[in-house]
Amino acid sequence: MTQLVGLDVGTTGVKALAVSPEGDVVARAEETYELATPRPGWAEQDPEDWWQAAERALARLGGEPTAIGLSGQMHGLVVLDDRDRVLRPAILWNDQRTGAECAEIEQRVGLARLIELTGNRALTGFTAPKLLWLRRHEPDTYARIAHVLLPKDYVRLRLTGEHAIDVADASGTLLFDVANRRWSEEMVERLELDATWLPRTLESPEISGTTGTGVPVAAGAGDQAAAALGVGVDGPGPVSVVLGTSGVVFAALPAFAADRQARVHAFCHAVPGGWHAMGVMLSAAGSLRWLRDAVAAGRGYEELIAAAEGWPPGTEGLTFLPYLTGERTPHADPDARAAFTGLSVRHDLGALVRAVLEGVAYGLRDSLELLRRLGVDPEAAHASGGGARSEHWLRILASVLGLPIRRTTTDEGSAFGAALLGGVAAGVFRDVHEAVAACVRLGDAVEPDPQWRAAYEDGYRRFALLYPALRPLEDS
Repeated sequence: MTQLVGLDVGTTGVKALAVSPEGDVVARAEETYELATPRPGWAEQDPEDWWQAAERALARLGGEPTAIGLSGQMHGLVVLDDRDRVLRPAILWNDQRTGAECAEIEQRVGLARLIELTGNRALTGFTAPKLLWLRRHEPDTYARIAHVLLPKDYVRLRLTGEHAIDVADASGTLLFDVANRRWSEEMVERLELDATWLPRTLESPEISGTTGTGVPVAAGAGDQAAAALGVGVDGPGPVSVVLGTSGVVFAALPAFAADRQARVHAFCHAVPGGWHAMGVMLSAAGSLRWLRDAVAAGRGYEELIAAAEGWPPGTEGLTFLPYLTGERTPHADPDARAAFTGLSVRHDLGALVRAVLEGVAYGLRDSLELLRRLGVDPEAAHASGGGARSEHWLRILASVLGLPIRRTTTDEGSAFGAALLGGVAAGVFRDVHEAVAACVRLGDAVEPDPQWRAAYEDGYRRFALLYPALRPLEDS
């Protein structure tokens, strides 16, 4: 049986998925591992944990895969010596230690030139600032570096023996010339790094190597690009909206385009010759989880959302600013903080919940508005993530964004998109577009509610005023 396997190396665990050429999920397995936080703001993992979890997950799938595609958490730094031994725990995408190094990069290169070269500004999550941090704080380790990889690419190394990366994941290193789909010689030189450390780059569906049993392994993609394929966003038209712990609005672009202030990310897409732009908010469904844990412990999400349904759109002026862990889009501000405003004695738990659902939707609209300035004109949104299981939240989101929203019948995230890339690598599909057309199935649309639209236009204007009004309080 043809079995296309997607392997997603996530932040909390590895997910393995076996998919048929018709898009049916025939087997799945997940293996978890720990996240280390040795100091406040730090986030690290042992790459060996990824590999052992990947081995266990693949074994649990059973059968022999026809092909394997990889996806995973982006931006993380894995450093190896000349014998491919891991030199220190990997520094992850959500690690915040590199603020000084980000400022150094923007000073060395210049912000305008940095955005021109890489499509992005220097953020603490990216890979290049982590290398500068190592050089400054762990010089002995830095001196032994022979290879630099991202998380899923370390698993590739163990699967195939190859040092390689796809252009979509490489785009998030801040060392990649995104417009020209190659490592940036200028960035490497300006930051005084060694170009020989960097792996060869491939388009996402290209074969990066084979396992010991001869199974081809596709280059794969970072988690967001793979997830976009998994919901059918392989070209301009629909946008992908992810309602996970964080929130993402992702649009495929016909050509490279970057926001002048880099408020949205500009990366290569997992489709050869394609690009994408995406806005990322750090606390989406994570905001609802925080509210539940803080004031409604023990209650289920369905109960909370049912309580929210009793309130009208706009929640009588109650507004939630969802910056619980800082923000990325549209404000690259790790010090931004959340707030409820407009509280009255009438507001109860259901009102707080509704305000959170609406505040997250407004935050996602911030990203959509920036994408529209790059020429994105979406016809619909394809939603995924835990929050997308709520019909009521999708109705709010559709009304705030002004777009019909559709879910896929198979919500398997990045691993599903990675499996499709494996199918292209093995020749099961002619290209990525054929793979998406054959395997991605969409459900019925949740349409914007015309009676809610006016309230949400007023609510979004109120939301947009809150960050600039409250930000000075963080400096006082």
